[in-house]
Amino acid sequence: MTRDRDEFDIELMRCLAEGDDLALNRLMDAWSQPLIAYLTRLTSSETTAQDLAQETFVRVYRHRLEYRSSQKFSTWLFAIATNLARNHARWRGRHPETLLGHENLSELPVAANNASPDEQTIANERIAAIQKAVSELPQDMREVLILSTWHGMSHAEIARVQDTSEKAVELRLYRARKLLRDLLTEHLKP
Repeated sequence: MTRDRDEFDIELMRCLAEGDDLALNRLMDAWSQPLIAYLTRLTSSETTAQDLAQETFVRVYRHRLEYRSSQKFSTWLFAIATNLARNHARWRGRHPETLLGHENLSELPVAANNASPDEQTIANERIAAIQKAVSELPQDMREVLILSTWHGMSHAEIARVQDTSEKAVELRLYRARKLLRDLLTEHLKP
């Protein structure tokens, strides 16, 4: 994110804290898509991601007076979303019988339309393998990989989201990439 974006977000949070509820709409317009994309990759379900994103903005509103302008809004927002996703994962672990079925990552893009049917099938198989491998990563590694790779966050920002050290983030990212390589060995062959 750019410095202008950061300053704009801080200004919107100040307006929200002062009672301008429309500032939340502007934050939601700016951050809904990146947040849903992150949560979809994290939870492997677009429906769950949309629910968690909505709850994230509810928490932003509830805690608007606690936001400190010295911290980056995006880091604060993604920390809230990450905590909600962790709570959801714990809940799913305790209530597996209440789930109707496993949702997949079918919302992610498929191969280009101008590819031959064989190329498209191979590309779709690779995408499915990557989706499956990412969803099998331990939660902390999956969070680091997604925040770094898809959202371009620095190690310092990810450390604040995960409430850990930059070294821990670096190690988790290294391990996540290594584990992904191992899981995808057969699909990465040309």
